[in-house]
Amino acid sequence: MSQIQLDQDIRSLSDFRANAASYIERVKSKRRPLVLTQHGKSSAVLIDVEDYQKLLDKIQLLEEVSTARKELENGEGINQKDFFSELRAKYTS
Repeated sequence: MSQIQLDQDIRSLSDFRANAASYIERVKSKRRPLVLTQHGKSSAVLIDVEDYQKLLDKIQLLEEVSTARKELENGEGINQKDFFSELRAKYTS
């Protein structure tokens, strides 16, 4: 997903309604989000489905890393060195 270009990627909701198909195609082809405004204020963001899925995947990974870090800080789990030692012992012939 590319960065928003403020001069090109902000449109009113009424403009979007009138040209929805072309704006959706533009979001897909340029891989840039489109910010929609309503009454002069930002209201919604339209992004490509693949970019949205990537964002969800990143969020999930960051949440898992945060959870793992908290577990380690609380003395739960094992550190990286011990983890890899256990893996090698388990899967090495």
